[in-house]
Amino acid sequence: MGFVSNVLILFSYFMKDLSFNIPGAANTVTNFMGSTFLLSIIGAFISDTYISRFHTCLIFGVIEVVAFAIMTIQAHATSLHPKPCGGKASCMEGGIGFMFYTSLALLALGSGGVRGALAPFGADQFDTMKPKGLTAQGSYFNWLLLSTTVGATVGVTGFVYVSTNHGWWWGFLLATITSSLGYTLFLFGKPFYRIQAPKDSPLLRVTRVFVASVNNRNLALPENSEELHESSKNEPLMGKKLSRTAQFTWLDKAAVVPKDSKPSELAPWEICTVTQVEEVKILIRMLPIILSTVVMNTCLAQLQTFSQAQGNFMNKKLGKLDFPAGSIPVIPLVFMSILLPVYEFFFVPFARKFTKHPQGITQLQRVGVGLVLSAISMGVAGIVEVKRRNQSRLHPLEPISLFWLSFQYGIFGIADMFTLVGLLEFFYKEAPVGMRSLATSFTWISVSLGYFLSSVLVDIVNSVTKRVSPSKKGWINGLILDNNNLNLFYWLLAVLSLINFAVYLLSAVKYKYKKEDDELLKTEMASATTSVAMVSASEDELPKSTIKEDSPEGETTVESNEDVKNVKEPKEEVNDGKDHEVHSQI
Repeated sequence: MGFVSNVLILFSYFMKDLSFNIPGAANTVTNFMGSTFLLSIIGAFISDTYISRFHTCLIFGVIEVVAFAIMTIQAHATSLHPKPCGGKASCMEGGIGFMFYTSLALLALGSGGVRGALAPFGADQFDTMKPKGLTAQGSYFNWLLLSTTVGATVGVTGFVYVSTNHGWWWGFLLATITSSLGYTLFLFGKPFYRIQAPKDSPLLRVTRVFVASVNNRNLALPENSEELHESSKNEPLMGKKLSRTAQFTWLDKAAVVPKDSKPSELAPWEICTVTQVEEVKILIRMLPIILSTVVMNTCLAQLQTFSQAQGNFMNKKLGKLDFPAGSIPVIPLVFMSILLPVYEFFFVPFARKFTKHPQGITQLQRVGVGLVLSAISMGVAGIVEVKRRNQSRLHPLEPISLFWLSFQYGIFGIADMFTLVGLLEFFYKEAPVGMRSLATSFTWISVSLGYFLSSVLVDIVNSVTKRVSPSKKGWINGLILDNNNLNLFYWLLAVLSLINFAVYLLSAVKYKYKKEDDELLKTEMASATTSVAMVSASEDELPKSTIKEDSPEGETTVESNEDVKNVKEPKEEVNDGKDHEVHSQI
């Protein structure tokens, strides 16, 4: 609630109180947002390696609250505001600049750290060993987005209105209070949570594979894949074993056992298992999907910056109410709040009848719908800007209504509903069990890259258009929006979005889904049940057999000294370009 609402007022706050110009304020906001989402990987790394996701959320939550408190102090004290400096990109310098950038850095670190651990923590609450828990987890990401949307709606309407009409510091103060209350309630819920202990970090596992493959680059791959190193049944696993695939064979050298050596004698950075290598291969297959969604998040950045600048030059009256430009994003939030339950309860069951897919349509199909809608949103944004600018030039005292922006916001809100949830679900379900936290954070990395690309794109467009345009002015430069060509920038993004969708379509069609975890889970549960029955039936004959219920991922395993022989861990199958490929249905 507090984070989303204050992100929306930052652009106006930077321009009106901190003397940034339009591109300077836009780039500062997008760089901040990019850093926030990029830092989510730190939360994922720490929660997977050192402390639980629960404690990670609390620690980074405290950092977030401290950041809001510092921003409140600086916004309230005018002596801590920089003096105007002639329309420069930024007037921040000295102690004032240090305080400003420190608060932004802490807010990015705190919010990013929480974001990296919170979504997987919520998914941990479902017992996927039970069919009911598995089904509920399938809807989890929809409800996660809905709860975020409802909170953001309250913040965008209430916080932004208070900030705009009573002072920016009020918005930061309210964010400080609500964040403190939220994390306090989160702490009190500890007795009811399923808290998983941290395991070996997926990020370290990935690094080890690359290091080991480089170290073993001169070793020859054995003709028999069985000679590659793999964990024995007595060794702990983060997830299911994976079969070797024929792709990226250079990585397989990480699992080659050097001559006259034993795997047990080698360090983790010298030898990896086939499963660890295959986990990295899956992540590599995901890269085209990640990169194909970056441009959409660049479009998102414009709605949080330049679209607000448009609103400042429009009629903000709604009857007798003066509607702040920063609150216009409430429109897509309302759309999403209504459409998410409709999607979950009506569209999914309806589509399931025709597609036979558990979620109605595949995750990649859902993402594709969002990418198309984002391109349409940018096209509409350009048309609205033309109408706004023409009206401003012909009738400067009669600007068009702020609610013309609702078209671009509303369309993009629906796009975000499809793409964000689709990506979260895709990365969570397609990733190996032991790497789902890392894979889920890929969604936020895509968002981060989109914001950074926005900053770079603004600079490039301004630099190029200054040289080639007759007026020698950039498309988006200066403080007066009427003198800019923001509509051309929007249309450029629409064209880039369509090109990006074509690239995505090619990647999605070639992508091959791994076999559904549901089938693997059924196999695993059947195997575990059979194993328990065998042990129970022969308890007197096998006094040394033990049943472990706390093995990784909640799997029941059987250990026996000699008599139980054919009880093996089920292997998770992934595509290898051959027999068991499941092609994308996009």
